[in-house]
Amino acid sequence: MTRIMTGICAAVAVAAGVYAIDNFTGRQGDTSLLDIQLIGSASAQESAEAAEVDTSTIIEMVQGAEDAPVTLIEYASYTCPHCANFHEGAYKKLKAEYIDTGKVKFIYREVYFDRFGLWASMVARCGGEEKFFGITDLIFKQQSEWTRAGGPAEMVDALKKIGRVAGIDNEQLEACMQDATKAQTLVTWYQENATKDEVESTPSFILNGTKVSNQPYEDLKALIDAELEE
Repeated sequence: MTRIMTGICAAVAVAAGVYAIDNFTGRQGDTSLLDIQLIGSASAQESAEAAEVDTSTIIEMVQGAEDAPVTLIEYASYTCPHCANFHEGAYKKLKAEYIDTGKVKFIYREVYFDRFGLWASMVARCGGEEKFFGITDLIFKQQSEWTRAGGPAEMVDALKKIGRVAGIDNEQLEACMQDATKAQTLVTWYQENATKDEVESTPSFILNGTKVSNQPYEDLKALIDAELEE
């Protein structure tokens, strides 16, 4: 899924400003609609400075040994089908062969091409580091379901259902999804990382500081083995 960064900023309201999360109630009183609205300037940098966004508050989601000889960073969007395919296939092999064996330190960083991916991220992070990767697996596994659940309200409900399956109660989920400061900080954090690492598509990987594109697992495995041999 290739999407140029400037196009992202122009196309969606998740890449350039200060955000507020509003809870709208339907006429029947049984529909909660979570929405994120752009209320800031057109420049993410200017809005971040104005709001004094502290991206150091965002926790890096990491698996594997801290002192592993190889570090692999994945940039992925929860709404990206290629990312879902990677996590359903190659990631499981990567985890078994390299992460769980202490050879690779794996860092997962979210990319926000749209507000739906941001909502998914807020649900995944709602359970903290302990539940993050398990929820991420569920989000990718059910991607075709929650992304086609209907309108924004239905998609949010589907994501909350995933959170509840992971053991997060409704009150905690509501608090996470209504955290406008966290939403803004996540977007700024994503932009900082993506700009620094020149990420323009997902999934993208940074292998010991070198950017590599999405590729068959055997090719990625060969690159990792080459790093381990050095």
